[in-house]
Amino acid sequence: MKALMAATMEPAPYSGNDLERVFREYHAPVFRAAYRITGNADDAEDVLQTVFLRMLKRDPAAQPVGNLASFLHRAAVNAALDLVRARQHIRSVPLDTLEPVLAEPAHRNPDRLQDSSEIRQWLRGALARLNPRIAEMFMLRFFDGKENPEIAQLMNTTPGTVAVTISRTRDRLEKEFQAYLGGVA
Repeated sequence: MKALMAATMEPAPYSGNDLERVFREYHAPVFRAAYRITGNADDAEDVLQTVFLRMLKRDPAAQPVGNLASFLHRAAVNAALDLVRARQHIRSVPLDTLEPVLAEPAHRNPDRLQDSSEIRQWLRGALARLNPRIAEMFMLRFFDGKENPEIAQLMNTTPGTVAVTISRTRDRLEKEFQAYLGGVA
């Protein structure tokens, strides 16, 4: 059963030329997905390398996936979350507080810049503590601006499941952020 799941969920191994073509086509979205989570170009590069090295080392018996873009996005998200989890232990922050700060222009005052940095760091830690599938849904919705039906299609689930998951996750993150701001665990 496990071998069957691996065969349907992972890409087949790629030759040097095939992998180069796939890399050229998908390296930018893989990097962006990793950067959104890590907030650091060096870490995003590490994730990018990890994702494509794993593709190169795939078992020759593995079958190709149907949606390579979705697979690579998920691989980047999971690898980035793993990296963040391994490097830090951070408390959480609410989304309503984050939206205005994340949308602010770069010329904001230094106090707001520091607050923004702390909130982004908190959010990275909060996302790293989530189940990777839930974190991916949340990021697709709030970072990539995708709608629930599109997220459902990418993640092979229903729009209703996506809506409920995102709503619960948002509520959870908001409570965690309020606790973080108030110092209450």
